[in-house]
Amino acid sequence: MGLSHFLQRNLARVGALLFGLAVLYPLAGLFVPVGAWRWEGSGTYDAARVSIGLTAIAMIVVVALGTPMALYVRRASPRERLVWQAVLLVSVLLPPLALGILLSLTFGSHGLGTFLEAFGLSMTNTPLAFVVTQIYVSIGYYVLGAIAALDAVPRPLEQQAALLGHAPWSVFWRITFPMARLGFAVALSLAWVRALTEFGAVVITAYYPAGLPVAIWTSLENFGLPAVMPLLIVFLITALPLPWLAHLLAQRRLAHRA
Repeated sequence: MGLSHFLQRNLARVGALLFGLAVLYPLAGLFVPVGAWRWEGSGTYDAARVSIGLTAIAMIVVVALGTPMALYVRRASPRERLVWQAVLLVSVLLPPLALGILLSLTFGSHGLGTFLEAFGLSMTNTPLAFVVTQIYVSIGYYVLGAIAALDAVPRPLEQQAALLGHAPWSVFWRITFPMARLGFAVALSLAWVRALTEFGAVVITAYYPAGLPVAIWTSLENFGLPAVMPLLIVFLITALPLPWLAHLLAQRRLAHRA
């Protein structure tokens, strides 16, 4: 009777707990015995250096290009805003493998490749190809997230600051950005993890230099799970914490506002 009464009162909580355990269950794979992990010759350091370094460069470009675009879309008319959001959704929804093939075509010898080669630039298996591919796969996530962050800022505050004589960029840095900075951080963290973990597009345009996703795949094909595990640990450490913390901080702030 006591157990039945407990389950009736806590059925939803028990269901949520089971759901959470099911979601986290794949992490138990980190403790499955696969033999001695192979740190030597796994290329963990080189792959991490490529992924983190080039992804950081890509994020600088994403923020530099995406933030003004988000500001423009936020201030556009409803009809124009819908058009730009549709464009951004195409970049988000485009299958990665298809995007990689399209980038190799449009930046190859049949597209801009000839023009780029005149300046000594190549979009095949180069750091430039790696960075450009990451920008394409992640910038839509950042811009859409930044628009949502900007929408949360009360417009009357910005209008009052403008009436007091502040220039548009002064309004942004004094009013808009402080109120939207956590939303910007969430948008950037999503773009970061999207770019860092990209495989389908990168393996087409920039098989070399090998970042973590490509290195994990080649190690699995050539050496098996013992060589993959060190790469997998580094991959998770570099991909998960930033968006996880940003989301938790954002939810905490919303809870405090409520």
